Amino acid sequence: MAYASDCDTPATAPVTLKILVAGGFGAGKTTFVGAVSEIEPLSTEELLSDLGADDDPLYGVEGKSTTTVALDFGRITLDEQHVLYLFGTPGQHRFWFLWEEMCAGALGAVVLADTRRLADCFPAVDFFERRGIAFVLAVNEFDEAHRYAPDEVREAVGLGPEVPVVRCDARLTSSGTGTLAALVRHLLCLSNESGEPP
Repeated sequence: MAYASDCDTPATAPVTLKILVAGGFGAGKTTFVGAVSEIEPLSTEELLSDLGADDDPLYGVEGKSTTTVALDFGRITLDEQHVLYLFGTPGQHRFWFLWEEMCAGALGAVVLADTRRLADCFPAVDFFERRGIAFVLAVNEFDEAHRYAPDEVREAVGLGPEVPVVRCDARLTSSGTGTLAALVRHLLCLSNESGEPP
């Protein structure tokens, strides 16, 4: 009697899903990716130097000593068939040329907003709106920052009612995964409206 071996069953490669984590300089992107990733995240953090002082003003984030110069990368295994890859974008204007490459194949995005420097999230919001990439705006609630209601932030950023605005603490795994769940719900709603899979 012959028995089927494990080698006889074709292995199915997991479906990979790509999510971008964007926002302004110092908004918490590296921290967010590191908090939710199941692996040690790849990070391209470098020390800030005096040479970049004009390009990277530290008002509101005076304690910041490093910056992402390429990307952050993390992974979350959802189940045997689905793996979520997180790509954190650099926040400074001089690295925005990387965003075009990074957004290829992205399912959606989380835009982190720091209410101490809210205008810094505008370029990311504009970038995803122009390219038709669905996103949620996550207000990273820093300890010393004033707390605003989501609708106040929505109005200040000029977002329509269809874009979810959520509060988060980028340091906490549970808060980060809750933000990602809000993005998935948003993508599913858009998919149901259009009749196409996300």
